[in-house]
Amino acid sequence: MGGESLLEHLNGQLTRLCEVVGTDSGIPSEMLANLLGSAGSRSLDGPPAWPSNVADDHTPVEFSIAFNEGEPPTLRVLGEALGSPPGALANLSAAYDFIDAQAHRLQLSTARLDPVRDLFATDDPQGEFALWFSQVFRSGRRPELKVYLNPELHGIQRAPELVAEALRRLGLGESYQTLLDHGVRPGKLGRKDRLTFFALDLHDTPQARVKVYLTHHDAGVRDVVRAASAVDGIDGAELAEFCEAAGGGRGPFSGRPLVGSYTFTEGVKKPVGYSVYVPIRSYVRDDEEARARVLGLLARYGFDGAQLDRAISAVTRRSLRDGVGLIAHVSLRLGPPRPGVTVYLSSEAYRVQPPRRRQVPASRDLSGRSAAGRL
Repeated sequence: MGGESLLEHLNGQLTRLCEVVGTDSGIPSEMLANLLGSAGSRSLDGPPAWPSNVADDHTPVEFSIAFNEGEPPTLRVLGEALGSPPGALANLSAAYDFIDAQAHRLQLSTARLDPVRDLFATDDPQGEFALWFSQVFRSGRRPELKVYLNPELHGIQRAPELVAEALRRLGLGESYQTLLDHGVRPGKLGRKDRLTFFALDLHDTPQARVKVYLTHHDAGVRDVVRAASAVDGIDGAELAEFCEAAGGGRGPFSGRPLVGSYTFTEGVKKPVGYSVYVPIRSYVRDDEEARARVLGLLARYGFDGAQLDRAISAVTRRSLRDGVGLIAHVSLRLGPPRPGVTVYLSSEAYRVQPPRRRQVPASRDLSGRSAAGRL
């Protein structure tokens, strides 16, 4: 087939985003090509090589811009390594090949990955993915790599025991009960509240993190406020206001679910940070509405909204009224090491989701008042 290839499309977006955050695109472009492998040469005239869940249209890459207090924005690239040919097991093997290929260049440390690698190993991967990456590019700094392991790799019901054992091996075993006591609604573990990501920074510094993500289906704002209370110093009112502004109400969020994550560092018994991720694309009519909400949030936290507009222009030339999902998530990061706001941008390499035409009846917020919002 002719036409633009997946790598050409993604690399064009990546190069322009590097310009936005003021970093050289050389290493990011090389890492992108290595990540995609032979799938990168496939024409976008055909279907995706693999139904990746990184993005709604199965593009195996998603971009994000992290706005941080006291420093320039950071570019992140979430991606799934694809085997040749792609497949659940082949992709897992390709992911570890990618780690090996980048280890020397990025001076990676697998000190946290090595003790738990066998827990996330299988010949029959289940769930939506096996291993994803977040490549982090900061102006003037060496790139960083973070891995996302799937606690549901052996099935949903085994996820709790897997996460408990992984935390134990990393010296964080006492923190697991704190996570359960605050983050999981009674009787909901493995049902409405699911352990969906176990993430590790592949560097060996005092700021290296272990992160555990809980996906809260049909949850309301008060549920994530309760979850965040496991972390000292978290302002529940601030968290609630963010979720309401991003999601258009207090919930319950019955479209795509809210996600929360806990940050752990070495030698702690409790999480030191909490983040909430709002799937804004499920609760707006189009990307113009999503942009307006995100600009309001950035202004609230003192960040420059012009940087967001530059990032959007780097990814797409279409009118924001013509689709929904370009702005996929918006997250609030509370606690060390870098509090701030992150905006997630879809590549839309394969498809643009049309805007919603139907007004969904307003949900009821948790105090019984009408909460405006669209699913």
